Amino acid sequence: MRRRRFLRILATASGLALPRPGAVAAPAADALLVTWTGPALGGIGSIALHHPDPQAARQLVAACAAELRRLEAIFSLWQPDSRLSELNRRGVLVAPPPEMVELLDEGQRIAALTGGLFDVTVQPLWALYRDHFTAAEADPAGPPRAALEAALARIGHGRLRVSRDRIALTGRGMAVTLNGIAQGYVTDRIATLLRRGGVAHTLVDLGEARATGLHPEGRPWRAALSDPEAEDRIWGEVELLDRALATSGDGGFVFDPAGRFTHLLDPRSGRSPRRYHAVSVLAPQAARADALSTAFALMPEAEIATVLRGLPGVEAHLLRHDGSTALLRGATGQDEARARADRRGAEKPGGVALP
Repeated sequence: MRRRRFLRILATASGLALPRPGAVAAPAADALLVTWTGPALGGIGSIALHHPDPQAARQLVAACAAELRRLEAIFSLWQPDSRLSELNRRGVLVAPPPEMVELLDEGQRIAALTGGLFDVTVQPLWALYRDHFTAAEADPAGPPRAALEAALARIGHGRLRVSRDRIALTGRGMAVTLNGIAQGYVTDRIATLLRRGGVAHTLVDLGEARATGLHPEGRPWRAALSDPEAEDRIWGEVELLDRALATSGDGGFVFDPAGRFTHLLDPRSGRSPRRYHAVSVLAPQAARADALSTAFALMPEAEIATVLRGLPGVEAHLLRHDGSTALLRGATGQDEARARADRRGAEKPGGVALP
């Protein structure tokens, strides 16, 4: 898988002074750098924390590492003893972890917003392509139509039941994958943990990045939008101030040597539409940015714009295959007020909407 799975956490304790604007960033003289490197969500993670209190720094770093391991034991598709694996194996999970309920609830909200194009029950389709292309002499045209239709029949977010007491897959052969949202959710959890620990200036990057507060130089954090096939090829730059960024691209994981079938699978057709070279989404939470970037990669630009109208503070940056780009933004607060006024005017006979 070519999508980055290297976790970086750059953090500065709130007690450390920020340099004046324009000054060269440097940790305070009494700040200790505490680091950690280890396995994280199927890859290698690292944490770097500047903090004036060595004991507090070590405790925070240890807490982040423990949280990564704990959440992986819930969400991992590859660990046979994870709670997600248990759900897929048994079709039901009694007394589920609250984190899984919260994450699946968000996934269901994104599914409703995107007309089902984000669907956590797409795992049978992924498994079909995996099994087809790892077989000897696989047909380069993809799985046979009958097998594709059988996999599609096992997909449907409407047949996933989520409550605090029970999660259930109501169709035979259904399975859930959280690969399109869990990395963002974990990013959010780590950022929250650090903020509660007194760390005011943080960039958490797990492929999906979330910034808290300002960069130590006193400016917003900056993130480069890179080509999925060549990360040193930059096509844009965004500022992150208490916002998150996630990117999906058709240059990531591919099933076949020709690259016709990617990890971005349309749950309606079972195919990879390859609409954009890359889609980057900015949102207040990394989990939402993660899920929306997956769904938007499957949607025409007009449909993306329609979804964004109801999502203040969210924007999508598109890199088309011809190299051109587009920026689509969600409603601003002013747009929302105007829309409410329009609705009130429409509800009254002869009413006139205020500008």
